[in-house]
Parts: sequence; C-alpha cells; structure tokens
Amino acid sequence: MKIAVIAPTHIPARRANTLQVMKMTQALASLGHSVRLIAPGLPTPGEESCRWDELAHQYGLLRPFPVEWLAASPRLRRYDFGWQAVRRARQWEADLLYTRLPQAATMASVLGMATILEIHDLPQGKVGPLMFRLFLRGRGAKRLVVITHTLALDLAQKLGAPASPPFTIIAPDGVDLARYADLPDPAQARQALNHAREAGSSMLPERFTAGYTGHFYPGRGHELLLAMAERLPEITFLLVGGEPEDVARLQAQAKGLKNVILSGFIPNVDLPLYQAACDVLLMPYQRQVAASSGGDIARYLSPMKLFEYLACGRAILCSDLPVLHEVLNPENAVLLPPDDTQAWVNALKSLQAEPERRGKLAAKARQVAVLYTWEARAAQVLDRIKGTETLTIPR
Repeated sequence: MKIAVIAPTHIPARRANTLQVMKMTQALASLGHSVRLIAPGLPTPGEESCRWDELAHQYGLLRPFPVEWLAASPRLRRYDFGWQAVRRARQWEADLLYTRLPQAATMASVLGMATILEIHDLPQGKVGPLMFRLFLRGRGAKRLVVITHTLALDLAQKLGAPASPPFTIIAPDGVDLARYADLPDPAQARQALNHAREAGSSMLPERFTAGYTGHFYPGRGHELLLAMAERLPEITFLLVGGEPEDVARLQAQAKGLKNVILSGFIPNVDLPLYQAACDVLLMPYQRQVAASSGGDIARYLSPMKLFEYLACGRAILCSDLPVLHEVLNPENAVLLPPDDTQAWVNALKSLQAEPERRGKLAAKARQVAVLYTWEARAAQVLDRIKGTETLTIPR
C-alpha cells in the first residue's frame, strides 16, 4: 500500500511530535508499505542537502524512507501546507493518508481520500472542534488513532467521535525495542559515556545514578529533580535533554549541586546509552503538564520516554497520574505523589538500598515494553483498514 504521511511540524526539529512521526513512518515502511513523508517548511539555508544519515542520527532511525518538504507560511497556520500536502499525496496516487495535522486530515477526508487522523489532545479553540467534526463527516475518514483510553472517552463525550474499534484505535506511543537490546549495566554504561563525553570524568562509574531524559517544559518536574538532588548528595542525577535556554536556566538553579549533570540535547540514536547509565529512571510529571505548544496535557499523557524507560530495563520512579495507569502499575514502577518531594527521596533511597527489588521492577518493565514496539503499533493502526464497509462512521 502507498501511504503518504503528513508531518505536523518542520523536519528536522527537536519537538517530540517530530520524533513520533519519524518513528511511525519508519514502522509503516518496516511493514513493507511504500511510504513517503511530507513535511512543512522548505529546508532552511544550509539544510537543503540534509542527508538521510543526519536524520537517522537525530531520530535514531534504521530504515530509510523518502522525505519531501513543502513551503508553509507561518501566517497561514499550516492551512496552505495542509492543502499542498494533500494535493501532493493525490498526485503520488497514495492509497492512504496518515497524519497528525488536522488541517490536512479534514481536507483529505472531505475530498474522499482514505485518511487516518492521529490525535494526542482535545481539539482546541473554535476552529479545532469544527475541523474535527468535518473530518469525521468526510467520506474519506477511515480511522481515528488516539493515545489513551481517557482521550477516546473525552472525544466521544464532547465531540461525538466513535469511542471504540474498528474506527477508533487506542494506540499508546512506542519504542524501538531492538535499540535497547544488549545494553551494558549502569556502571559499564557510565564508563562508556566517560569515553564519549568531553566532561565525562564527572560521571563516576561506581556512583549510584538516577536519570531523567526529555524536555524541561513546565510540569515536567525539573524543580522536583533539583530538590531531590539537594537532599541526596550521595546520588548522581543525570538530566538529559532540553533546549539551550532551558539547560542554562537549570544550571543557574542547580548552582552548587555537584551531583547534577546536565547533558543538554542528545540525538535519539545515542539516548539508550544515557538511559542505561542510570540505576533508576525518573518521570516526575506534575499535575499540570505543558506541551511544546503550551496547554495542559496531563490528562492524556502517553510519553515516549515511558516506553524507552521500560525497554531500558531499569527501575522507574513515576508520578502517580491516573492516565499513566493505562501502562504502569506497582509491579513495573514505583508510583508516587507528584508534589511530595520527601516521598520521592525516600523511594529513591529505598531502591538504592535494595538491588533485588530494583531488579524485579526492571524485569517487569522490560516484559511490558515488548508489547509497545512501533511496528506493533503501526500494524494495529492499519489492521483491517481496507475493510471500508466496517469502518464507515454512522452519519
């Protein structure tokens, strides 16, 4: 099948949604489909020759697929790009259009093109809900992909979307499981990073290490991380990711904390080794969590780092948010109140003192990760997609 994937934002970028789109496009190609990714924004000066190996390094990709850029005016809020991308998909004679861009999904569905819309939050503003309903009513709407049960229920109750299969598919994010195979133990991984990083000498291989990977947007818990580091000077805190301004801000806040290492942005291809360097992985989401574009996504979270942590085979400390119970439970993670610093300190000290318990949590985590590969997700999304007679929405 020929599948045109339309990206919601410029490629390459450091936003999580671009990583998710690249992983899904690769997974669709891995299933044997002919896939083409269409992205907004012509490559900026110096990026015209952006080679596949550059994209593969940033996004941790193993299988190549074509990427085509189309011009997009910031003033037109992706409507111009959405229309051009849909036209391009039609010119290519795509059998299916797959996108997280509502503008493209709505146009394609109204035109009768077979379309899958993936959505990670409730449509916002006045136009968002209208476009979503137009997508549902269009002749081309074949499937709606959502990341959590909670989001599926809210879309059904508030916007009239079908809440169950075969039209609505609940598909949490995923992980490249093969890239997490045969990782070194934490001490060996720390030693390997010492050789790879210029400042690697500050990471003592024998020192117990707790880690966080991802952005530092509001609600991701960086204040909690620094508070823990202040109370636990005997533990190293490896904080991986963030834009330069975020890292600079955290460096200022962490001044005097010699047990905090801020790596800055790390390409996805190198991320497994950084996660493997940790004895415990931390996911301190707060009760309100901002996305890259703002808003509050705490109710619908399905973070990619969750599945990477599981695949890494390390004990996980995680905020006890209701939506995360769709994947996590006390057997594969330690769930804690997001606003109770002392509870996190006590839990981390307990895991430091109990290697056998860490091992049991890690083993359970790895077992769960097997269920969430990108390829399995792509297969689930496409299952019975040609059976249009079973996928038509009641009008």
